[in-house]
Amino acid sequence: MSIDAETLIDWFGTSARDLPWRHADCTPWGVLVSEVMLQQTPVARVLPVWQQWLERWPKPSALASATQGEVVRAWGKLGYPRRALRLHTAATAIADEHGDEVPSDVDTLLGLPGIGAYTARAVAAFAYGRRAPVVDTNVRRVVARAVHGAGEAGPPSTNRDLRDVEALLPDGPDESCAARFSAALMELGALVCTARNPRCADCPIFDTCAWQKAGRPAYTGPARPTQRYGGTDRHVRGLLLDVLRGTTEPVEKARLDLAWPKAGQRDACLDSLLADGLVEQTADGRFALPGEH
Repeated sequence: MSIDAETLIDWFGTSARDLPWRHADCTPWGVLVSEVMLQQTPVARVLPVWQQWLERWPKPSALASATQGEVVRAWGKLGYPRRALRLHTAATAIADEHGDEVPSDVDTLLGLPGIGAYTARAVAAFAYGRRAPVVDTNVRRVVARAVHGAGEAGPPSTNRDLRDVEALLPDGPDESCAARFSAALMELGALVCTARNPRCADCPIFDTCAWQKAGRPAYTGPARPTQRYGGTDRHVRGLLLDVLRGTTEPVEKARLDLAWPKAGQRDACLDSLLADGLVEQTADGRFALPGEH
């Protein structure tokens, strides 16, 4: 089974969302920033923060010159703030070791601190038009249904998933065709072939979809764990960071204690923020964002 590249790319040309990191004038740095921000964060929340970041830090060297505290504060409510520190570290390496230019090949991108398999391939494909399999949750779902006839992708397997998508990429001397196919595959999963209530009637590859041909069998594999947020350590860590983002001065422990009533969980979360480098303790025992004391 395969997916007709021309059909999918044509659909992408008329149906894709107009996102600024897809514009021809977006720099590879802009693409890299978008890819890091978009991991586990919806587009609507990323858009305003991405625009603010690119206005403030239009080049890797600009971000590298900022303090870690400035970077964490500017990350705002995107969640998973360690991504901000990883992006800052990657920007420093790009500025110092690559002439302030984001590398274009996967292997060199993988050599940057904090850049993993997905981000490296996404930047190579979407910033430079390279032929590279880009696999996220949306892509895995489309491939599971359209190619394998399964209702869901099941547990991820990096090597298997990369092989699956690699086999689907169009060949030919023009690598940009494969890059556009990768973007289209991802967009199809985000807009049409969604996890819940897929819009199959609007799907450009409906006629060849293996899941449709099999009668849309229900997924029988391992259930995905239900994710909650309220009351989790992630939630408490975010509340503690909110206190520090709201001031430019270090704060007393008593002020952080007001953020969450469960002392044991609160203190454990504060310890984890200190260990992750997202919070620092001053010599007099107060707390601040990194580099802001």
